[in-house]
Amino acid sequence: MLSNLSLILPELVLFIGAMVLLMYGAFSTKDVTRGVDLGAMGLLVIAAVLALTQSPNGQEVAFNGAFAVDGFTSLMKGLTFIATAVAIAMSRDFMAREKLARFEFSVLLVLAATGMGMMISANDLIALYMGIELQSLALYVVAAINRDSLRSTEAGLKYFVLGALSSGLLLYGASLIYGFSGATGFGDIALAFQPENGQLPIAMTIGLVFLIAGLAFKISAVPFHMWTPDVYEGAPTAVTAFFAAAPKLAGMAIFVRVMMTAFPDAIVAWQQIIIFVSFASMALGAFAAIGQRNIKRLLAYSSIGHMGFALVGFAAGTQDGVAGVVLYMALYAVMTLGTFACVLSMRREGGMVEKIDNLAGLSQTRPFMAACLAIMMFSLAGIPPLAGFFGKLFVFRAAIDAGLYGLSILGVLSSVVGAFYYLRIVKIMYIDAPPEEPYAPMARDMRYLAGASAAFALLFFVYPAPLVELSELAASALFQTPAVEVVTSIARP
Repeated sequence: MLSNLSLILPELVLFIGAMVLLMYGAFSTKDVTRGVDLGAMGLLVIAAVLALTQSPNGQEVAFNGAFAVDGFTSLMKGLTFIATAVAIAMSRDFMAREKLARFEFSVLLVLAATGMGMMISANDLIALYMGIELQSLALYVVAAINRDSLRSTEAGLKYFVLGALSSGLLLYGASLIYGFSGATGFGDIALAFQPENGQLPIAMTIGLVFLIAGLAFKISAVPFHMWTPDVYEGAPTAVTAFFAAAPKLAGMAIFVRVMMTAFPDAIVAWQQIIIFVSFASMALGAFAAIGQRNIKRLLAYSSIGHMGFALVGFAAGTQDGVAGVVLYMALYAVMTLGTFACVLSMRREGGMVEKIDNLAGLSQTRPFMAACLAIMMFSLAGIPPLAGFFGKLFVFRAAIDAGLYGLSILGVLSSVVGAFYYLRIVKIMYIDAPPEEPYAPMARDMRYLAGASAAFALLFFVYPAPLVELSELAASALFQTPAVEVVTSIARP
């Protein structure tokens, strides 16, 4: 039991800490929102440090194999917890200004992070579902946390209804897989399903399709993206910033883990699905965002496109491809949080503004904010030598090495189309005439965060080795798990 608890220590810290903060806020006679926010950020930083220093040699499992810890899970959990802490830091000024500051908000994000950690380390279909639901239930609530806003309430309801549908799809797929294999553990499933003549049994294929559908919803990949634009636009902007970073990291991590550890020798069965989802996400993200006038809806379609780019590396099904996915998601999280630091600062005396046209002449009134946002837009577009370019370079290189030439070409073309709406924002900021009413100054926290993100994106090419090496180590840890090694050896002639 002690060894089990030591492996789940980051999640235990978050869960127990969230309960303590909840009791502190509920029984306090004064407003303790600021203290709870600081406590939540401290818990997340501690959990991130524990997760990043938890990398064992090989894979260690707890609770009869339902919970696994290796280099891959350690890195992805660390990134997810850090992204959640940054999201809380970004939200403090916004929530107070919009009169939405409640101590429950930070507690819910800590509970969501707990679910993400469980989800990333899940090594069993039941543990996977428990982690997903713990994350999702908290996210449904924070999407509708502005109870006086019709848009926010609608966003929470849409997210809840579609999220329940995706959970049903995932459970149906899991039940088919369990019924056919007699196992819920990823390693046992991998051993139970050996393709015959390159084909899986039809019941297994159907279960796999439903499982992929449920997981694709969590990363808002096409065709399970319907909730994303409405939820991004309707939820408070601080909540949208969180949705765009941490849950995407966790969702992509478990997507990769499930396919690579439960179905390592069935790549022929799921690779074609991933290729389709990847291309459809890139294409929709590129073309649907062109006509958007709301910055949050544009970033929603942008996130769909970027999940498609990350899936390009996943579709390769190789260690280099997984390393490319890890690197891409880490860079994407930094760029997205930096972008939302600027979006949260789109404020005039009359309140928040969300229209892209409201950015006109920003370079003349708020040059620092315009410079940071321009760097983020160039990086998201994949313009060299910014960080976003290297993320796409690694996933496309892995796809080409795996022989996926068509997907790589389509990805490059989608990237070119998508660059249009990123560059249009830069054009509006630097060429269009400024309005009579200027933006309010950026809050100090936002200035620091936006500046740090812009500097990272701009200077990543100078010394990319640490993050690249971490990504490669995480991918190698995933490919050294017992199930992958055993199945690979069985498949080898």
